[in-house]
Amino acid sequence: MFFPKKRGETPGSVDWVVAGLGNPGREYESTRHNVGFFVLDKLSQRWNIPMKKLKFQSLYGMGPAAGLRVLLLRPQTFMNKSGEAIQDCVRFYKVPPERTLVIFDDVSLPLGKLRVRGKGSDGGHNGIKSILYQLQTDEFPRVKIGVGAPDHPDFDMKDWVLGGFSKAEGPVMAEALDRACDAAEEVLRRGVEAAMNRFN
Repeated sequence: MFFPKKRGETPGSVDWVVAGLGNPGREYESTRHNVGFFVLDKLSQRWNIPMKKLKFQSLYGMGPAAGLRVLLLRPQTFMNKSGEAIQDCVRFYKVPPERTLVIFDDVSLPLGKLRVRGKGSDGGHNGIKSILYQLQTDEFPRVKIGVGAPDHPDFDMKDWVLGGFSKAEGPVMAEALDRACDAAEEVLRRGVEAAMNRFN
């Protein structure tokens, strides 16, 4: 007897993929490089979409949000392989790049500042570099969250992004994460241009 798959598990059944970037593992949990994960966890709570399934080298979950069928994707590759996980997922569900929203940290933005973009270069971010290579396009929307840059020019950037936030930075980031969730929802509801006008 044939039992059809649930709608959520078939190609073409997802309207948007929302991916948050970070590094897996306890030692990276609270680092600047993991703010994409932080936002995704907040969206998971806001939209009541638990990410408990394991596939596409990722933890993921799907459900309704902003009137759409959304898949939340938390790659379990390391940052520089994020594109492999995202490509596996969007290829399976046949989601085009313009409906693949990526959320990540940006050292070129002041702490807590948001920037919504519809396309662009990697800006030196290894996760975005991997996505550009795997998708073979730069035309996917993104929400960038500023994590600031070290005061001293000799400070190693890798140490900076793999370090945590200070006590004073905590409240600024908490507010930024909530606004990043709002920005992601605006992208899904009204499009990238509307989100850019509201949050940039």
